[in-house]
Amino acid sequence: MRVLIVGSGGREHALAWKLRQSPRLDALYVSPGNAGTAQVADNLPVKATDLDGIVRIAQEQRIDLVVVGPDDPLALGIVDRLNAAGIAAFGPTKAAAALEASKIFAKDLMVRHGIPTAKHGSFDSFLAAATYIAEHKEPLVVKADGLALGKGAIVTRDSAEALEAADALMCDGVFGEAGRRIVVEERLSGRETSAQAFSDGRTVISMPLSCDHKPVFDYDEGPNTGGMGAYSPPGWVKPEMADWIHENVTCATVRAMAAEDRPYRGVLYPGILITEEGPNVLEFNCRFGDPETQAILPRLKSDLLDILWAVVNERLHEVNIEWRDEACVTVVLASGGYPGKYPTGFPIEGLDDLDSDVILFHAGVKADDQGRLVTAGGRVLAVTALGANLQEARQKAYANVERIRFQGMHYRKDIAGQRFRPRPEWLEIP
Repeated sequence: MRVLIVGSGGREHALAWKLRQSPRLDALYVSPGNAGTAQVADNLPVKATDLDGIVRIAQEQRIDLVVVGPDDPLALGIVDRLNAAGIAAFGPTKAAAALEASKIFAKDLMVRHGIPTAKHGSFDSFLAAATYIAEHKEPLVVKADGLALGKGAIVTRDSAEALEAADALMCDGVFGEAGRRIVVEERLSGRETSAQAFSDGRTVISMPLSCDHKPVFDYDEGPNTGGMGAYSPPGWVKPEMADWIHENVTCATVRAMAAEDRPYRGVLYPGILITEEGPNVLEFNCRFGDPETQAILPRLKSDLLDILWAVVNERLHEVNIEWRDEACVTVVLASGGYPGKYPTGFPIEGLDDLDSDVILFHAGVKADDQGRLVTAGGRVLAVTALGANLQEARQKAYANVERIRFQGMHYRKDIAGQRFRPRPEWLEIP
């Protein structure tokens, strides 16, 4: 088969790395890709949001399957456009991708179908949002309705901070049109896990749970990022809890979307906060997570291409998906200043010193005029390691992180580390 991956980050490198292992693969392209994808595929110079360009190169390269990585092209309707051109595409349609593209839509859907989520209000008027905030003295979370590169949720400590966040989104436009409408919800307390699953619209097969670290600094301090690292599996989640999430969140959402004539095919990824009262959905993502994918795909024993092809053909029930028992940890190395403004173009050193069993996924990396690998984004690299348990995988990943150098490089030193404390007694299924 001839496959095209759309996107340019670490997630797309991980997808390309895994798809390259398939005996069914004849040709692999990534558009626009990065320096890492160039090692396992042919990069094509078309941006992920250039829908006309993606359809054109898919036709020119006689592509059998397009795999869409980022959220933006899904929200714009790239799957609809490809299907209209007779090209199979892995990912939800524009109507189904509204689960991620609009937090207000997602919240309303959950309320209609009894899917657990935080109490909230939705607003397109700053005055109405300010009134709601004034009436709720407890800590709140203010979220942009639209896509904001994973940074659109502002966790606040009091009503003054919540009002400031609403003003920044709705009046100052810090996230552009994505923040013109907002959700204000109660700030819940608990522990987060990512519950990714494959869905062909009828059959749902969950992947192993994973955990992302979104704040930029250790111990979850600082602003949110696209993700500073991830690990799988979270040993603090009992199998019974994972089963409950699968049935009452993931499958329930797929059933809800079908009932509303928005059949969901692709990866459905609810972000879950497990509180003392039970699991709650924080948000939905409509694609593979980043960096969760870098911590999940190394654990996948089965042929990823078989799974993706089964999804687009609504035959997922015919596939047996197997996973490795090993744990996996991935640590993101970021540019100085990220998630704010950051300089790029700095040479990356030490990549030849890594252990042979450590996987390096490129994100913001490109080759300069001299052929050197240099920084080209906020999140630059993800160092990934498997181990018999999380401690072993974590130790191996960090031992190799320390061999890499570029100006301004920073990373969290607690990925998968602070989660080893005992599981709270209340962490049981509802």
